Formats: sequence, structure tokens, C-alpha cells
Amino acid sequence: MHGRATGRPVSPGGWAPPHPKTALEGWFVLLLDLEDLAPRDRVDAFRHAMTDNSVPNEIVHEECETGISARIEGWRMGGLDLFDMRSSGLEVRRTAKHVRQHRDRPVVSVSLQTQGIHRAEQAGTRFTLGPQDICVFHELAPRTYGWSGHGASQALTVDMEHLGLPVDTVIRASVRLRSSPVHDLLLGHLRSLFRDPGRLEADPGAGALANATTDLVRALLTSAAHDERDQRVREAMDNSLATRIMAYTRRHLTDPDLGPERIAAEHAISKRQLYVVLARAGLRLEQWLIAERLEAACQLLASPRHATLPVSAVAARCGFTSPSHFTRRFRAAYGITPSEWRRHRARPTEY
Repeated sequence: MHGRATGRPVSPGGWAPPHPKTALEGWFVLLLDLEDLAPRDRVDAFRHAMTDNSVPNEIVHEECETGISARIEGWRMGGLDLFDMRSSGLEVRRTAKHVRQHRDRPVVSVSLQTQGIHRAEQAGTRFTLGPQDICVFHELAPRTYGWSGHGASQALTVDMEHLGLPVDTVIRASVRLRSSPVHDLLLGHLRSLFRDPGRLEADPGAGALANATTDLVRALLTSAAHDERDQRVREAMDNSLATRIMAYTRRHLTDPDLGPERIAAEHAISKRQLYVVLARAGLRLEQWLIAERLEAACQLLASPRHATLPVSAVAARCGFTSPSHFTRRFRAAYGITPSEWRRHRARPTEY
């Protein structure tokens, strides 16, 4: 597919995503790469990839002496579609006329701005977006989105019916997302999804992860759209409590003092309630915390960038206060020591 569009419409930054049932499952898909196309052919190829008759948009490209550039990759994780897009400057406009031509099952897109400063307009509000911001668009609402110069965006789309929120709630929330305490939790969660989406989409837990991600998105939008005393906010926060606890814990895995007391206090619940909530989600806190830290250690040990980092330093970076305890736990989980794991990973041709 190199050098051409696949014909499947895509949604980095909140425009024209594919119908959930049309996405391919189980592998990475290169949706678009303009590198091998002649400059004169790139605009049409890009438009073909970004829109179709059911989800129209108006796309305006910045003038480039070498022609526009774009690369779009996609994954399917449970019920969610994930996209990574890098391109030269552009602006995508979706008008009220475009909205009237929507498909049968519209989606809500949630995106991160990974490179460049992005500009957006929705519900009469103009705003800029940087790397610390989440951007949300509903397919049934007019909006404008884009950037100057080279930019990049990562996005996921949620089926509107699965999300279960009315259009006006999504629009109202979209311009005040940072007012919600869930914003930074979802930001960290989305970043973790895009570290290795190919691995996640093939994991047996992909469906559960997609549902947890949708819970967090729903909690953020409900929280941002309504007063915190609103019953809908309380219900959304209660329903997403286990997911929020897990997201918080993953963000602070490297903290040696991370434990049940601190986690419970951060979420304004008792230790007993913490264990009850996680038990309902099928988790035992201490074992799950150790497993997450060991997984982080595996990634550090396998990273060429950290090849000279002592095993004791790896243990400390992953929240283990004792190198010997780390080694015992690692051996119990994987059957070899951390040093042996590192040596084996350094010689992948042996496998």
C-alpha cells in the first residue's frame, strides 16, 4: 500500500473515521503514504483517504514547494479504531451541510497533538492545542481542525451508540475538557495506548481495554459537560472508578511509595473500598502492581538505549526498593533472571 491510499476513510484529529465494522483486525495497516507519489497526484490521493460520500469534509492544504506529505497508520483494538497521522500543513473543515450527510453510525473522535500547534474551532469557540491537550470532536457537529507546517496527531474513535452520550453533551464538554479531573488521567492513558498499539490490538485483553478506554472517555465528557454535583457526573465517575484507579497506578508505577494507602487517598475512598472495587474488576492490587512493574522492567531491559543501565537501577526505576526482591519476583514470573533476560533479548536472531 506504500505510496497510495487504501480507500478506507481515516480519522486522525477527528475527521471522517471508518465505520467500526470495516476496519481490519489483528494487524497494523498503512492507510496512506504519499512519499512515492508525484506532487501533482498527492492532493487527490489524500482526499481519497480522508473522506468518502458518507463522511464528507473540505480539505485545504498549505502550499509546499515539494508537494504535500502525509503518512497515516491504523490499528483496530477491540471496538476502537486507532490512527497515527503525520502530514504537512492543512485545515479540515466540516460544515453543517457536511454533517447532514452523515453515516448511519456516527463516531466521536479523541485525539492527541503529538507534533506542532494545532488549531480548532467548534461551537463558536476557537482554541489551540498542544501536547498536553486532548481534542474531542463529534461527527454530528461542524468543526474546523488543522495545523501549519509539519504536524502529527494520534486519534481513536468511539461509536456514538457505544459511548451513549448525546451530541450536545459532547460539544459542551469539548471546549472545557481541562475543567475535569479526569483529563490528565485520560491523557496518560491515551499516550500509553499509542506506545505499542500493534501489540495491544493482538492481545486477548484488547476488548476489555477498549471498554475501559471508552469508560474513561465517557467519564471525561460527562464530568466536563456538567457540574460535579450532577447525578450524571457521580454515576460516570463511579462507573469509571476501577479504570481511573488503574490509569493512575500506571502513571505512578515508578514511585516506590505507591501502595494501597496512597491510591485510596488519591481517589477519596477507603482501603477496603479500594480492594472491593478492584476485586469487582478481577484484580488483586499487590499482584497486579508487581506484574505491571515487571512488565515495565522487561521493556527497559530490552531497550538498546538502556543497555548500560545496571539491573539495580532498572529495579529502582520500576518502583522496586530492593534489587534482590526485584530479581526474585522477576525469576518467579519469567523463569530467568533480569540479566539473563537482557542477554537473550540482545540476541533476537537466536529465536
